[in-house]
Amino acid sequence: MDEAREATQPFDAPARPVAWLLWGGVVLTALTLMAVFVLTRRIHARDERLPVLSQLPDFALTDQQGRPVTLASLRGQVWIADIIFTRCAGPCPQMTKRMSELQADLPGQAPVKLVTLTTDPAFDTPAVMKRYGERFGADFNRWLFLTGAKPEIQRLAVEGLKLVAVDKPAAEQTSPQDLFIHSTLFVIVDQQGRLRDVFDSTDPGFQKRVAREVKQLLRNP
Repeated sequence: MDEAREATQPFDAPARPVAWLLWGGVVLTALTLMAVFVLTRRIHARDERLPVLSQLPDFALTDQQGRPVTLASLRGQVWIADIIFTRCAGPCPQMTKRMSELQADLPGQAPVKLVTLTTDPAFDTPAVMKRYGERFGADFNRWLFLTGAKPEIQRLAVEGLKLVAVDKPAAEQTSPQDLFIHSTLFVIVDQQGRLRDVFDSTDPGFQKRVAREVKQLLRNP
């Protein structure tokens, strides 16, 4: 595929004339996420019930075993999601380590899934995602590593989960692995496919808060 066609695909490096428009969108999305984060903290201070932040759109992706995963197939599950890419030399390994720690903490038989999306589906095939998950001791019955078509990933990550996922312009890259800008937050989705909260994994009480909210949603969606 030539460069002109590549430039039309989501997550691909933007052409210079639209770079400022794209970066403006990244900033706007980041500010929206921050507003949601602050809003949920204020709501929690007043009310134990989690707010509904958005309804996720339908999607069709593929897990590390090559199996299809859709919004319908996750219905009835509480799930915690993040977005990374396996070639990442920045925060992704630490984020995945935190997800692995959540896997160890969450109730073993409860209807709870962990979901890791990739920003780099051209490289992160199901086989690559599987090897990456194995590095972190993933239980593939509970932890899904999702890849697929770029528009599907974009729709779920950006429109549904409110996570930033965009190519980093070549002029801004500091290494061959410095390919994407993406959120380092985690989110929680309820049994009806609704976004319910946002977590900063660097918070000291991150794991306890996630575990508490999972139990809350299992009791009272």
